[in-house]
Amino acid sequence: MGDTSSTGGTNIEGESPQVEPTVETDEATITDDAELERTLGLSGGLAIGIGTMIGAGIFVFPGLAAGEAGPAAAASFAIGALVALLVALPTSELATAMPKSGGGYYYISRGLGTLAGTVVGLSLWFGLVFATAFYLVGFGYYAVDTLAELGVTVGDGFVIPLALLFGAGFTVLNVTGTENAAKLQNGIVALLLSILVVFLGYGGLDAVGLVGEPTAPEQFAPFGTLPILTTAALVFTSYLGFAQVATVAGEMKNPGRNLPLAMVGSVVIVGVLYVVTVFVATSAFGSEQLSEFGETAMVEVGRHYLGAAGAFAIVFGGLLATMSSANASVLSTSRAIYAVSKDALLPRRASHINLRYGTPHVALGMAGGPILLLVATGRVELLAEVASFLHLVMYGLICVALLAVRRDEPEWYDPDFRVPGYPAVPILGALASFALIGFMQRTSQFIGIGIMIATAGWHAYYARDVTLKGVL
Repeated sequence: MGDTSSTGGTNIEGESPQVEPTVETDEATITDDAELERTLGLSGGLAIGIGTMIGAGIFVFPGLAAGEAGPAAAASFAIGALVALLVALPTSELATAMPKSGGGYYYISRGLGTLAGTVVGLSLWFGLVFATAFYLVGFGYYAVDTLAELGVTVGDGFVIPLALLFGAGFTVLNVTGTENAAKLQNGIVALLLSILVVFLGYGGLDAVGLVGEPTAPEQFAPFGTLPILTTAALVFTSYLGFAQVATVAGEMKNPGRNLPLAMVGSVVIVGVLYVVTVFVATSAFGSEQLSEFGETAMVEVGRHYLGAAGAFAIVFGGLLATMSSANASVLSTSRAIYAVSKDALLPRRASHINLRYGTPHVALGMAGGPILLLVATGRVELLAEVASFLHLVMYGLICVALLAVRRDEPEWYDPDFRVPGYPAVPILGALASFALIGFMQRTSQFIGIGIMIATAGWHAYYARDVTLKGVL
């Protein structure tokens, strides 16, 4: 095991982890070169969690998921929510013990050491980049559909250019300050939830026959049980938002109370919305027809229930949702790079803070560039699954890190929240996360494993002498 509180070592450029000069106060997280203000409350945390999750899950996936699993796609979303909850509780405990920007990466590097930290920290960067590209491509489809609803037909050739344009825009927005990005986020999420509650309320009443004609339900699982699990692995990207809340822990007021509430609350709210959405969508059309509608199937569902107004509400909601997911992910990607670079696993330059805006502008550039490259591929399902793969590895390891830290119980470990049902919850969380990876397409698994091998290689080359285990 070695000394559990040793720090130090240097990377290939002679830089060692910047551990000491971080002061956590009720107002801010203060370091030598910057101050991350604690401006986010419980509503801000919920908005980041819900805003990141609600986007693609509701607006891009129902058509794709129904084509794979039929009405049983609702069960796929429920399985995803269960896995997310099993991980949200251990993450909340670790986050209240270490309320640092960097989230899952930070807990794993402190609980399991530098190699696991490097692989997860860099994989998280790539995972978020894949997820953001997926959200932006979804945004492109909705932007083209919005124009079509307004009578301007531009065709699918414009999907990728629009996605690229807005991806660049979000990167610039995040450079000008977290508060700007958070204000946009809160407004978008409030509007989005109102649209969805009205639409799902009416659609749900219609689907069960209380309004209009009852629809004849098709067989719940027309393709059997295996597609339910493979679809759960595909749609798991929908739940990546809850852990984003932990990546801004250093900017959150009263993290001991607000972090667990924001994480668990956002998973529960979003999980219920997803299950109802799939029920409403498969009640409107058979799963075969939904899958033909593809990425923007929900627009046709809106049209089915509420005519042109319904279609426009969904198009507008889809635009907002994919924007909010992309925006929240760009913010989290830059924070992940910032944390890894502070620990000397990437060159120190990556964690430089823009003195004018107080944001990590180099890290934001390192997030924005690769995102635009991946957007250009336009491969929606592949982008979603690779993002899920890399996040599920991290979620499984977060659960393992909690078990490791609890076993060592170092002096500094004093969480404000402890997981109920320990050790069963983190053990189940780890097993469920790793098991879900097994149901993905082979291509996604190969790309995910390739990225992990590359990050392990980077650790061996660049930072093998850096020690992080047990260091706050």
